[in-house]
Amino acid sequence: MTRRHLTFACEGSVLVGTLDEASATSGLLIVSGGNELRSGPWAGQAQLAALVAEAGFPVFRFDRRGVGDSEGPNGEFRSSAPDIAAALAVFREACPHVTRIVAMGNCDAASALMLAGGAGCDGLILSNPWTIEDDAAAPPPEALRGHYKQRLADPAALKRLLRGEVKLSALFASLLGALKPAPPPTGLAQEIAAGIARFAGAVSLPIASRDRTAQAFLSAWKKGDPRIQLCEGASHSFVEPEARVWLLERVLEVLQA
Repeated sequence: MTRRHLTFACEGSVLVGTLDEASATSGLLIVSGGNELRSGPWAGQAQLAALVAEAGFPVFRFDRRGVGDSEGPNGEFRSSAPDIAAALAVFREACPHVTRIVAMGNCDAASALMLAGGAGCDGLILSNPWTIEDDAAAPPPEALRGHYKQRLADPAALKRLLRGEVKLSALFASLLGALKPAPPPTGLAQEIAAGIARFAGAVSLPIASRDRTAQAFLSAWKKGDPRIQLCEGASHSFVEPEARVWLLERVLEVLQA
């Protein structure tokens, strides 16, 4: 595997990306979420890129404007469509043998791809899409129910409850919250649903069961969507060893399709 760094332009700014070369005609474009570098949290995206390239598929990841090694103003995920388009173009230029590109994004990177209607890619892997518009909002009832399901299966948590180490007033308030119906979808949830409805390619929605962002997405999303695949016990960035293996398998499934 050969790994090299590329620079490219986006609306007057110079962006930096990393290409892991491979021979397959399908490639993976990784879009970073939040203000994360292209290496990803705990270098997870760099490691994933190496494994995907080792399996034969080229991978390109980049720092959007105002993040990491890239110049320009940081407009966050809602203004990142030009960055994605520029990265897609340089990926195609650097790998002319690639005829199909699948974009992958976690959290608000997934939402950015959805808002852009797929951003010109041929397939999408959208993990834990961001739908939360008020960071201070209480967790959705579905998230609270999932939390208590896990706690009830934890002997240590039950022992703390029996020993009186849990504040009952806070517990009852939280339980009441878990019994409430799901709130109506946020404006952002409706926007990403409309965006992805415009996309004609294949879509995979790998979801981490222990992630609040993912739980909020599930609460706001259409029930029974067959594209959703749940990774039990996984946290937001799929850092658990078994979750990393699971995510790699999902990515390769889409690339091989």
